[in-house]
Amino acid sequence: MAPPLPLIFLLVIHSDQKEHVNYIQPHICALKDSSVLMSCTYTYPTGLQIKKVFWTKTNVKNAKNEFPDLSEDPEYSQRLQYLGDKQQSCTIRLSHVTQKDSHKYYFRFITDKDNVKWLDIMCVLCSDLQVESPERVTEGDSVRLTCKSSCALTDRATFIWYRNSQPLTERRDRNNQLLLQSVRREDAGRYSCALHEHTYISPAVHQVDESVLVFYTLVSVVGHLVILHISMVCGACGAAVFLITILIVYDICVWYYAMSVNE
Repeated sequence: MAPPLPLIFLLVIHSDQKEHVNYIQPHICALKDSSVLMSCTYTYPTGLQIKKVFWTKTNVKNAKNEFPDLSEDPEYSQRLQYLGDKQQSCTIRLSHVTQKDSHKYYFRFITDKDNVKWLDIMCVLCSDLQVESPERVTEGDSVRLTCKSSCALTDRATFIWYRNSQPLTERRDRNNQLLLQSVRREDAGRYSCALHEHTYISPAVHQVDESVLVFYTLVSVVGHLVILHISMVCGACGAAVFLITILIVYDICVWYYAMSVNE
């Protein structure tokens, strides 16, 4: 009797792996002049060899019938750093972000089969900062200034406030608002905001300034006559002092004022 023949089982696994990219943050809001990390990983079918990896901001070929490589673009070449590899990582860092960088970006690779693949889209927006404040402030008021960006900042932001270009060190927190309670003359100045560890500072605002601080002085009340002095010190117009005397007659509702200007 012949010995039994051994049975050999061959397990064949068919790979369905396809091109895929995973962006950690598909939408990025970056502050002007900051550096942004565009993190991603990618996969591709086994058996293929990657010849070239690059980023572009268009899905249209140029005159050379190629997709333009950002690393060869003069506007990007000195600011773009590829941190990935030819296996899994496709992360890049873009520094000194400007408004012109607000764009859609595509990651592409070329295989040994001369296939060119593009994998999804990453959107980057560039934002600046603006200080929002009330139009008029009166002595004794509570004033709330808000540091606003044009898009929701991706990184957790720590805000810093400045008065006359000097940092208010006690005003460093994750709240984008600055509250000034009981405004006094000493609070007058040009206010601006920034993010911690970023160089960009918002344009300054004059809204908390001597030009909008109003001081009331009750002079006298004689019968139905009220004499009220209202003085405004205008820092933005040569430190001129405006003194307005208002006489109010209750019964007749007549207003009279005299203005004097001291330069």
